[in-house]
This record gives sequence, structure tokens and C-alpha cells, in this order.
Amino acid sequence: MEPDLSKYQLEGDNSMYRLPSGLVAPVVTRGGAENPDTADSGGAVRISGVSIQHTPARRLWFGKVSNEPGYRSVTHHHGEAETGGYVLSGRARIYFGEKFEDYVDMEEGDWVFVPPFMPHIECNLSRTKPLTWMTTRTPENIVVNLDDVLDEDLRDWLTR
Repeated sequence: MEPDLSKYQLEGDNSMYRLPSGLVAPVVTRGGAENPDTADSGGAVRISGVSIQHTPARRLWFGKVSNEPGYRSVTHHHGEAETGGYVLSGRARIYFGEKFEDYVDMEEGDWVFVPPFMPHIECNLSRTKPLTWMTTRTPENIVVNLDDVLDEDLRDWLTR
């Protein structure tokens, strides 16, 4: 059975995405040419593959985040941005909630959604292996760093 493509009508104007050549086309960011000029949360290495900084994208940030063994971010949130994440390699923990008493753990292949304005702390659970995430945000990579909490105030962090 052939799919009904009639409901996918082209509507709207995408001319704002024209390249200098005048063509509206996909924009490829080659591996190794990602943009490192992005906000951070104290030690997370974020690079963007698709962002307003180096593509015609206006409402999307998509990049890779790397954390060294034992890394823990400062307390932060992502403003109005909805955030989606995918663990490429390693084991992660996100602390959240009042006084950051709650957490979720993730491993390679897991996906996560972090709601807008939700204060949290991102962690690499391993003391020996790096953690790598793919992350996307709309409208872009907003990072608002907050007053931090002590390691000993994070349940199960020191004994992981």
C-alpha cells in the first residue's frame, strides 16, 4: 500500500534560510569543524553541529557534550529551552528537585527530556571513563548557572 502523501503539502516560506549562493539547501557541519563557541556549565565541553552560531538554524541547537571521568556540572538550568539528550557512551546522572535530592541514572542508548527552567546537575557516574551525550535544545543552547551545592549534599554522589 502506497502512503498518502497529500497531507504533506509544502506551506510557508523558507527563504530566510537561503545560503549566500541564494539556494535553500541542507547545511553540513563536517566532523571536526563543529563550533566550540557555546555556553557551558562549568567543565562540560559542548560543541554545536547545528546552531545559530554557524548555520541558518534559528530555533534549534544540536550538539555533542563531553564530560571527563567523575565530572559534575555546576547547578544550572536552560531557561525557556526544551532539552533532549541521548547518551552515546558512558553512564550519566541528573540531579533535580528541591535541594537536588532526586536523581535519574542513564546509560548508553538512553534518552532524556529536561523541561524548561528546571534546575539540575549533570554528572558522569564513572571515575575512569568519559561520558558523551548528544543534546538538542529549542530555541538554542541557553545555560543559566546558579549557586552551586556541595558534593556531600548530593545523595549517593560520593559513594557512587
